[in-house]
Amino acid sequence: MEIIKIGMADLGVAKSPSKLRTTGLGSCVGVVLYDHIHKIAGMAHVMLPESSLAKSGEVTIGKYADTAIPHLIDLMEKAGAQTRNIVAKIAGGAQMFAFLGNSDTMRIGPRNVEACKQALKEANIRIVAEDTGGNCGRTIEMDAANGVLQIRTVNQGVKEV
Repeated sequence: MEIIKIGMADLGVAKSPSKLRTTGLGSCVGVVLYDHIHKIAGMAHVMLPESSLAKSGEVTIGKYADTAIPHLIDLMEKAGAQTRNIVAKIAGGAQMFAFLGNSDTMRIGPRNVEACKQALKEANIRIVAEDTGGNCGRTIEMDAANGVLQIRTVNQGVKEV
């Protein structure tokens, strides 16, 4: 059994019995996709809502919800998954800092969650579990053997969805 580490703005795919893990989910969102028939899991560590926010002409695919999720689906299909079997679980999207005012640009966590949900909706992928918001960081680990997502939240312990 191998644990594949997914870094910030990164994505990856694992087959049973391997696991996928990402740490440091503050305002970032961990998007986990799972094909229960073929036991293939995918994970993306999304940092920002949309690729139009890229400062240079080159876009890091895993960094943005609108590029990471379609690319992750493609990678899973190449590994043998079928889109009709894929469901999603998401975690993260915390509001890590309190800001005065209602500036939308400072709502990175909630905007990331909204963008991930929109990208999943456009791909016709149903979200079956969600642990988002709050103001604490998370580490997540997805087991490709059984589809269980373990979520460790700072000061709140561990839960499985």
